[in-house]
Amino acid sequence: MSLQTPLGRVRGLGTAGNGVHHWWVQRLTSLALVPLAVWLLVSLLTLPTLDFVTLVSWMAGTWTATLLTLFVLIASWHSSLGIQVILEDYVHDVGLKTLSLVLSGFVHAVLAAAGVFAVLRIAFGSPL
Repeated sequence: MSLQTPLGRVRGLGTAGNGVHHWWVQRLTSLALVPLAVWLLVSLLTLPTLDFVTLVSWMAGTWTATLLTLFVLIASWHSSLGIQVILEDYVHDVGLKTLSLVLSGFVHAVLAAAGVFAVLRIAFGSPL
């Protein structure tokens, strides 16, 4: 029988505050995505048409390319954080969890890089 309280026994174990940081970053990325998503939706709805030429000329603008790049990066980061939480909570095998987290991080990094590359390629005048 221990004389320690249950809190005293577990103190110092676990994430030691790391989970709070992860939680805050996930909330901040979601807050950043709200105005970016509203801007993207309004911008697309105010375009005269959604054909290729119109979209490429719209994306080639400096502010549009900057905001689209921010949207891609923040959405990728937010998605990565969310998938990480799901994998950590529901995958119980340590090896499979590690492999899944590494693959998820890699896939998110590749998708973010591809999105940024696509936006920058159009912004600098080479859509094809």
